[in-house]
Amino acid sequence: MAVFVLDKHQKPLMPCSEKRARKLLESGRARVVRRYPFTIRLIDRTVEDSVLQTVEVKLDPGSRTTGIAVVREGKAVLFLAELTHRGRQISEKLTARRSMRRRRRGNLRYRPARFDNRSKPKGWLAPSLRHRVETTCSWVDRLRRLAPVTRLAMELVRFDMQALENPEIEGAEYQRGTLYGTEIREYLLAKWNHACAYCGVKDVPLNLDHIVPRARGGSNRVSNLACACIKCNEAKGARPVEEFLAERTAVLARVKAQAKRPLKDAAAVNSTRLALFQALRAIGLPVEIGSGGRTKWNRTRLRLPKTHALDAACVGIVQKLTGWAVPSLAIKCTGRGAYQRTRLDAYGFPRGYLTRSKRIKGFQTGDMVRAVVPSGKKAGVHIGRVAVRATGSFNIQTPTGVVQGIGAKYCTIINRADGYSFAQSANQFPLQPSSAQAGVSIGGL
Repeated sequence: MAVFVLDKHQKPLMPCSEKRARKLLESGRARVVRRYPFTIRLIDRTVEDSVLQTVEVKLDPGSRTTGIAVVREGKAVLFLAELTHRGRQISEKLTARRSMRRRRRGNLRYRPARFDNRSKPKGWLAPSLRHRVETTCSWVDRLRRLAPVTRLAMELVRFDMQALENPEIEGAEYQRGTLYGTEIREYLLAKWNHACAYCGVKDVPLNLDHIVPRARGGSNRVSNLACACIKCNEAKGARPVEEFLAERTAVLARVKAQAKRPLKDAAAVNSTRLALFQALRAIGLPVEIGSGGRTKWNRTRLRLPKTHALDAACVGIVQKLTGWAVPSLAIKCTGRGAYQRTRLDAYGFPRGYLTRSKRIKGFQTGDMVRAVVPSGKKAGVHIGRVAVRATGSFNIQTPTGVVQGIGAKYCTIINRADGYSFAQSANQFPLQPSSAQAGVSIGGL
């Protein structure tokens, strides 16, 4: 993966290869600015002395995960990331806050209902939906500070909710809806994770199967459709799913639960797609939009694996894509802490109080640290996110588990908490002859 480069005035230059960045650091010509994404700063170079190329940030928006790709000259992948949103957690926290307020107000004297503050402006989005738009735009702004971005691109996904619920809808019935046209097959592939609903096989041709066969009164509603491989589709035939999966009760329960899953994800994408597009246009850079069908066509034509980050790289007009066989950076929204100063019991009453100072001995919860413990039961090197305590005995969340009771004197800051946690994606792609790692260098170095 390419390394982001800044000049001595903190202005973005062209990213360079890892090998070039290592040589610059060893020679003393560069300093490390941040670890995630890895960025260095040159101490002897300015933008005026360098040659800049066209760099584009591409987005594949999703309800839970948004794919991000930074592409040079429309064909060389420089950076891949997958941003996991926390919309569900925000919704649950707002529900809990509403419940606690209702309990407190129930203990007070009667207050008349308020109604003057209930109106919402046009285009209002719920906090859990607005979070998706704002975090995506926040990362676009961050990447613009790290690379000389000149263009933006996003997949303008849309789902026809009327047709998903009733494929036979037509004519005047659409007056009750807001969209026309549907991509039922694309929705079902995403719903069933691009795998056969019955055997779980992936990377094979999938057919649309009626869970309740049409011969037995089944409909074409999306809740009655599943993805099935050719072998399972032929084996099931016109039999009911209960008879076909009679000996696999766990699979039967999973299929029935998945089939009735609500259309929350599709509704979230529909609600935020235009808001995100307008927010990107407000940045002032040219914004290219592409359909989900074109993204899939590009990915299939280039024979790329199915990931959110690579879907982002395939948005819009793509003729060739190199350097894609690199692990993507997994970014998870964690928030910046809570204003709540107490813990609550099962009934919503305070149980103990939290310290008012977020920073303990120079650390705060969410910081990425490296702890070197010389001896004892916890001897070794531990790297992960830290959870601070007033006693100075911290817990560190590592990829293998939580290490408790690490003293602050053993910890060193790697990356300050900024509302996100970072991890390297476990997906490793075999290098293809057509996708050799193209080294990107800084002009004149």
